[in-house]
Amino acid sequence: MINNSFSQFIESLSHSFIPVVNPEFLKEDYVSIDLSIYNKDLERIDVSSSKAFEGYINKYLAKNVAKVAFGGYNETRGIYRRSKHFNQQDPETERNIHLGLDVWCDAGTDVLTPLEGKIHSFKNNRNFGDYGPTIILEHKIEEITFYTLYGHLSEKSIEGLKIGQHFYAGDVVAKLGHSSVNGDYAPHLHFQIIKDMQGNLGDYPGVSNKNELRYFLQNCPNPNLLLKI
Repeated sequence: MINNSFSQFIESLSHSFIPVVNPEFLKEDYVSIDLSIYNKDLERIDVSSSKAFEGYINKYLAKNVAKVAFGGYNETRGIYRRSKHFNQQDPETERNIHLGLDVWCDAGTDVLTPLEGKIHSFKNNRNFGDYGPTIILEHKIEEITFYTLYGHLSEKSIEGLKIGQHFYAGDVVAKLGHSSVNGDYAPHLHFQIIKDMQGNLGDYPGVSNKNELRYFLQNCPNPNLLLKI
C-alpha cells in the first residue's frame, strides 16, 4: 500500500468515535485546540514552562466547558524551539511540524489502545522535550501490519511490560505522566499511527522538518481518521 491507500485503510477501520483515553469521556467532552505558531494567545504565556502551559490548557478547557483538548496533526509549532533536541538552529532542518494527535488531560488518566495489538517495543526517551516513557504497539489487520505510538506516559506504564504482550481493543495500556517524567510538557498523550517503523524501537519521530514532511505524512496518517473525535 502506498500514498493515500494507507490513510484510506486506517479510515476504514472505524465508523464512529473511539476513545484513546478514559472511556468515561464522551465525544462531546472533547474540544479542538490550536497550538500552532498562528495562535497569538500563546505569545502571552511562557511556553517553555510546563506549568504555565498546563494552566493555559486548563483555562481553555474551562472556557469551552470541555474535559479533553485534542489536535495538532500536521501543525507547525513554536514550542519545540525551547529544546536542542529538535535542532532549531536551521529553519530548513528545524523539526517543528507535529506528526501525531495530542490529547490533553490530567496526569494519571488511563490510556487505551483503540485496536487489538501487541507490544512491539517500549522505552523511556529522557531527552528534554522528548516523549519520556513511550509504548509502541504492533497491529496486524487484513494482513497489513502497522504500529501505534503512545508517548508522554508515566514511568510505571513501562514497568513489567514484555515484548509481544497482547492487548485487546479498549484495554488500558498505560497512564499519562506528569511533566517531571514526560519530557517536561503539560500532561497529554501523543498518539501516532506509523506504517513503517524504519527499524526504530521504543521511539519514532513525532515532529518533522519541512524537507522530510511529505514522507512522514505518508508514513504517519492523521490519527483522527481512526479515532473520529
